[in-house]
Amino acid sequence: MRGMQAKMCKTIVVGLVLLFAPVVQAAELNITTATIPEEQAAMATGRVSSQKLTEAFLKRIAAYDKKGPAINAVIMVNPNAVKEARALDAERRAGKIRGPLHGIPILLKDNYETHDMPTTAGSQLLKGSVPAADGFVVKRLRDAGAVIVAKVNMNEFAGSGGMVNGAKDPEVVKKGRAPAGFSSMGGQTHNPHDTSRVPSSSSGGTGASIAAGFAQFGTGTDTGGSIRGPSSVNGIAGLKTTWGLVSRAGIVPLALSLDTAGPIARNVTDLAVALGVMAGRDPADAATELGASHAEADYTKYLKAGSLKGVRIGITPEFMGGNDQVKKISADAVAQLKKLGAEIVEPVVFPEYLLAARGGIYELLVNSEFKAQITDYLKTTKPEYPKSFDDLVRLANDPNTHYASPEKAFALRYSGERALAITDPQFLVLRDQMLPTFKAGIAAVFADNKIDALFFPTNARPANQIAEVPKPFNDASNAGASPGNMTNESGFPEIVVPAGMTSDENLPVTMSFLGTPWSEPKLIGFAYDFEQATKAIRTPKHTPTLPSDIIKY
Repeated sequence: MRGMQAKMCKTIVVGLVLLFAPVVQAAELNITTATIPEEQAAMATGRVSSQKLTEAFLKRIAAYDKKGPAINAVIMVNPNAVKEARALDAERRAGKIRGPLHGIPILLKDNYETHDMPTTAGSQLLKGSVPAADGFVVKRLRDAGAVIVAKVNMNEFAGSGGMVNGAKDPEVVKKGRAPAGFSSMGGQTHNPHDTSRVPSSSSGGTGASIAAGFAQFGTGTDTGGSIRGPSSVNGIAGLKTTWGLVSRAGIVPLALSLDTAGPIARNVTDLAVALGVMAGRDPADAATELGASHAEADYTKYLKAGSLKGVRIGITPEFMGGNDQVKKISADAVAQLKKLGAEIVEPVVFPEYLLAARGGIYELLVNSEFKAQITDYLKTTKPEYPKSFDDLVRLANDPNTHYASPEKAFALRYSGERALAITDPQFLVLRDQMLPTFKAGIAAVFADNKIDALFFPTNARPANQIAEVPKPFNDASNAGASPGNMTNESGFPEIVVPAGMTSDENLPVTMSFLGTPWSEPKLIGFAYDFEQATKAIRTPKHTPTLPSDIIKY
């Protein structure tokens, strides 16, 4: 009897414990759709770790980069990524949280210097070149707790003197224009939405990797569209920052008068988190003196629904797409802005002198600065590597090096012949007088129309076929382009956000908000408002969700 009573009491106690115990809800995290704040919230429970996140992203790389669809975006996986994630988990358990990126797996374009992995800028001529230290932005990302999982492919030397910029002769273009996303170091990167298509310009490895879910976000550089193009054709978000907001020190240069650095991510939230870490003054990059008073540590406070209500958004009809599919998605996007309360200002007209000046400024400035600035960079590498632009030309064209990009070899020589010395009076006029005048002209268009931002499709058409024969830059079929390198020549910021998929080929189309200098907070708000209303991002068909992507906790 006494035993039965004891058993009954025990049953009642257990029942009461179960009745009044807090209910622990089962949850799950999908690494291909989660934002950084969602991952941080999961790790804060103690049931999800940076190690788990890192291993899950590495499994996606293993499944999809060299195998399966063979996206071929990764040049090198960080062999210490899991070890570094484990160390950050230990710090978290000890109560040390470095910041909003603590334990978050990211990847780097391979022109960002890393002390523990080679930095090749996509060139086999720099294979194995390990810098002495991390670049400024890389150090900030590591100090904030980011786990670098990989270095990824890019157009060699970021396009540089190797894309026969501005060439009008079809034979020159054919000889000197390698497919977008190709480098002698990494080979051809493929678009995960359609592997027969390019991932776009020099940050194509980052764009393809983030769309394919190889990391939470990645870094890019943009001199003439190289953050915006890859974000667009891979259907993700990207931010070309104001010139001077983010340091370029420790990044292999293309043309420092135009070069910018910024994040590429699957969503605007992650762009905002990343920018708060990346932006800031760097004594080694004088341009950041301009941005020091504008850089903020937290851009997530601008992620607000309703940000577009009452703002004036300008539309330039000739920038609204070069193909019917892009034009339709663009028109639908403008209609969405109206629904969100924006005032549409149309047409915003750019003076002909500004439109005509774009190409000439870009071509001469990039060719001239690259020749000088890559020489300065190469002098910092170890003795066994080339030490000048002329060394690159010679080695790329030497049969004994078995250089894997004949187009680049031709284009390096071609662009070098057209470059001016950076002491040449014509170059100095271009850089010191024409560039500021161009910027002032773009600023006047914004002021005359009293607009908060310009809105347009990032690319005039979806991703090209890799096998497509490159056309001269003056070819009529290139009409309908977006502002493109106008953004770089003005130094203005531009944010990219998914807008839809074409109905004929199921390819992504994105829209851009272009703002005045230091307007990143506003642009982040505009893009977030649009993103939340449209929810247009799509997982690429060639890199679907894996069982290991779902972390239950």
